[in-house]
Amino acid sequence: MSILRDVADDIYEAAFDPERWPRVIDRISLRSGAESGGMMVFDSTRPIRNLATGRTADLLAKVSEGGHWKLDRRIPFFFANPLSGFVIADEYFSPEIAQDETAMLGQALGFDQQAGTIIPMPTGELVVFILNRLREEGRFDPSLTAALNEFHPHLARSAYLAARLRMERALSAVAALQALGVPAAVLSGKGRVMASNALIESVSQTLIPLAFGGLGLARPANNKLLQEALTAAQGDQEAAARSIPVPAEDDWPAMIVHVVPLRRSASDIFSGAAILIAAVTVSASRLVPSLQVLMGLFDLTPAEVKLAAALASGLSLEQAAAQARIQKTTARTHLDGIFRKTGTRRQGQLVALLKGAQLL
Repeated sequence: MSILRDVADDIYEAAFDPERWPRVIDRISLRSGAESGGMMVFDSTRPIRNLATGRTADLLAKVSEGGHWKLDRRIPFFFANPLSGFVIADEYFSPEIAQDETAMLGQALGFDQQAGTIIPMPTGELVVFILNRLREEGRFDPSLTAALNEFHPHLARSAYLAARLRMERALSAVAALQALGVPAAVLSGKGRVMASNALIESVSQTLIPLAFGGLGLARPANNKLLQEALTAAQGDQEAAARSIPVPAEDDWPAMIVHVVPLRRSASDIFSGAAILIAAVTVSASRLVPSLQVLMGLFDLTPAEVKLAAALASGLSLEQAAAQARIQKTTARTHLDGIFRKTGTRRQGQLVALLKGAQLL
């Protein structure tokens, strides 16, 4: 088993067992050369919970207890300069923000550089992951962000589920499904529905029953992605978890269908089920940069994010390539990747998906 797959399993396990988050943070910290790290969840006005390891726990305690978050300019900067993936703080933020009071508190604890990411949740919350490197260890390796971005889609999906569960452990399959507050079902290793909540009936025009107790999506293009995801999740493939976009249609809102493998203790919590399917209706929030919600869910690369944003704004492929200072052939390669990940086939269809969800 690869390290990526092993850590990804830990990440999904932590979504249902919050006691696992410190292990996840420690493992990613170790991989990145950081002394420690932390995870914070913000609502519209304030940090509502956090957990951390090592000296980062002391840092977050000082930030929370001292009310420093009230003057923090990092979240507003993020909204003005959205990102997709991990960044190095002193390379992403403006110099004055990178050396703000929070940074000085970290320096007092022996930290120098900080890496991290901010993940918007469709629920309107923000989940922030940070990694802190000690001064004597020097700067982070230049290749760090690329390595960390391998974990990013897994952290995004797991953080969403953990946010919906309010970081509380699901004591049983039924309680966990109810705590999700969204239409959800758990499937066996053979793809048969083992249990679902009553809300699954509310999306019966989107999620439909199949032969032999299976579950599918009504639109063929979406269903193809779902069945591929289920096949991958049933096997032993890398990064089997997926998020599948379903465009708005008639009176039905756009939604994201998450497919998450249940392994280790997560499987035990759901009575031996192998796969969780959760259908999430996506709604715009005054806090969440809506395009970033879509991009994070679809596992697009930073280059694909920029191209999709440009196309959604009305630019042609040639204009988008010129704006990004890349060759049109490179832009076409990125576009093919976007098509594959979003289940669309044409540029107009992609833009319609984004705008049809009313997230722009």
